[in-house]
This record gives sequence, C-alpha cells and structure tokens, in this order.
Amino acid sequence: MDNKLTLGLFGFGVVGQGLHDIIKTKNLNLAIKRFVIKHPEKKRTLPASLFTTDARSVLDDPEINTVVELIDDAAAAFDIVSAALRSGKNVVSANKKMIATHLEELVDIQHKHGTSLLYEGAVCGSIPIIRNLEEYYDNELLHSVTGIFNGSSNYILSKIFNENLAYSTALKQAQDLGFAETDPTLDVGGFDAKFKLTIVASHAYGLYLSPDAILNIGIDKLGASDIQFAREKNFRIKLIPTAREINDKAVILYVLPKLVSPDNILYAVENEYNGVLVKAAFADEQFFYGKGAGGHPTGSAVLSDIAALRYGYKYEYKKHLGAGELTYSTDWDIQVYLRYEDEQLIETLGFSSISERFYANNFKYVIGKVNLGNILKNRDAVNRDGVFIAEIA
Repeated sequence: MDNKLTLGLFGFGVVGQGLHDIIKTKNLNLAIKRFVIKHPEKKRTLPASLFTTDARSVLDDPEINTVVELIDDAAAAFDIVSAALRSGKNVVSANKKMIATHLEELVDIQHKHGTSLLYEGAVCGSIPIIRNLEEYYDNELLHSVTGIFNGSSNYILSKIFNENLAYSTALKQAQDLGFAETDPTLDVGGFDAKFKLTIVASHAYGLYLSPDAILNIGIDKLGASDIQFAREKNFRIKLIPTAREINDKAVILYVLPKLVSPDNILYAVENEYNGVLVKAAFADEQFFYGKGAGGHPTGSAVLSDIAALRYGYKYEYKKHLGAGELTYSTDWDIQVYLRYEDEQLIETLGFSSISERFYANNFKYVIGKVNLGNILKNRDAVNRDGVFIAEIA
C-alpha cells in the first residue's frame, strides 16, 4: 500500500537542497511540511514560512509522520533521530558517523516502538549497497566487501595520478567543488570511510562494533616519494576500506591506502566516484559503481529510502539473527608498504617478514608482512608526519 508521507526535514545544505531538487521533479505521494535549519539568516530559495529553528515543531507535529535528518552534527542527529523513532515517526538519515556510533541502540529503539530507520544515503552516495546486503545477500556467505567508499579522497588521488597535481592543490580543488569540507580530516583521514565500513559490517556480517575499534589510516600523510614509488611500480593509490571473513569464524575490518594494480577493478574508479566490490560464496564477485559525493547522488539515495517507507519497508538485520557465528578480529597479517624515518618503527610494528627494503636520498621504505593488530595498537606512531603506510597486494 502506498501511504501518504508528510515530511519534516532537518538540514537544508548540499544534500537537503539536492533532495528537494529531485522531489520537485517527481509526482510522489508525499509533501514537505517543514525544514528545521540552524542559520535562519541565510537566504533561501524557498518561502520563509517553510523554515524554522525549532526542532519540536517537527518532532511534536502529529501530521508529520516521516523525519529526514540531513545535518552534520552527529550528536544532535542522534537526539533528533532517536526522539523521532520513539514518537512513532519513521526516519531517513544520511549521517554515517551517528549511525555507525549508535546503530545497536537505534535498532533496539526501532524494535521497541515499531518504527523504521533507513540510511542508504549514509553509505557510498548513489550506490544501493545497504539494500543489496539486506535483500540480495541476505542468505549469502560473504567472503569480503571492499572498495572505494569516499568520493572526496578518491577525487584528490585521481587528480594526483592523472593530472600530476600536488596533494595540497588537489585537496583545494575538492574543497572548492564541495567534495571536501574546510576541515577535510574526516575524508582524508579515513574516518568517513570507517564509519561507512562499520555500517556495512553490520549488514554483511551481523556485527555491532564501535568505530573506535577499527583501524583507519588516511591519505593525509601521502608524500611525493610515495607517489613516485607507485608510478614506477605501475600502481595507483586508493583509500580502501576492507571487511573480510577469515578462517570461517572471524571478520577483519580496516581502512588503509592501498597500492592498486591495473588488473584490479578499483584501479579505474576515478574522481568522486565510489566502487564497492562484493565477493560471495555463491554469487561470486559483483561490482557496484556510482557517484559517492554531491547533493544529487546522495539525495537520490535518500529519496529511495523515503519512497520505500511509503510501502512500510524496514531493515530486518537478517545477519544478526545468526549473531555469534562470526567475531571481530585484528589478528591477521597483511602485506604493506611503509615509508619511515625512525628505524625503531620497524621493530615496533613487528614485521614477520620483509621482502624489500630501500634507502636513498632520505627516502626509506620497507615492504613486508605485519599484523593488523600491531598497526592498530601503534596507530599513533604510524599516523604521523614522516610516515606513510599502504597495503600492497
């Protein structure tokens, strides 16, 4: 049954405006009653009567049955979303940090109050990966879910490798285009990708994890010597989140730059595009590709969730029904490239094997195997100036 939705929107930034642009072109059984905004002094393209700074005017309005949360403050977003769900309203959100941090609690609230929270727009922009994990792969044994989850960092890396831009120049371009924030740490530090990976792991493997338990190293320490090394070896560098089942009983999760060869499908994913590679026992290998940044791509995912609510759609969290079958582990060796200055770092990380070592003109690197848990334990020593680490196949 196609139910009429009356919407209250929190936020009218890039995604909120993109969503409105799409909605006004469609003949849908829904209406936007109110926008809650933070800065009333800003000039808007819509009538002032649609806007308010009072959250309760939406949360307490019995006519509004659906809340769309599109703000950038994770703590405030959680307050809004949890209050809306408890009051009987369904919610659509694109706030990956909030969802990743509070997912288990939000699932409990949904079950207790019979409401639905959908968040396709929080993970990989226009790519419908959450819905596919929930529906298509609901009974699948997934070997791995990996890819490019952050369009901002991928745009920067594409400009570096395709146009020979300096990191700082590529970052400025991404900021000017609205792909990266004024403070780009969430994107280039790998935090955004980690939040998305946390959500993916819940739907793929039935795990509720704190993002703090997962390793993330970004591209912000990338240097000219690392770029030269990659080019000489015919690699490109991509920021890759990885969820992988190991030993039929555990799952490893981490976000690291990766030296990607031309035979890897992710090698050709450029600019603000995302690519998600799913390897499954029965469906084999499948690849999802689409824009991962921008108001309209993310807005289209948000609208898809809104449309699904018209028919009473809910995530069933099917993989959690077998909770306990898989556990989270960091006890796994990965092959890495490490540029370093202090020899002590090699000992600290405890390389189990070294296949290549180089030192010339103040450029020192080593290639070898190191335990994921050791990197996580010493991430402050790794994630600092003078050091760059990347996984290498």
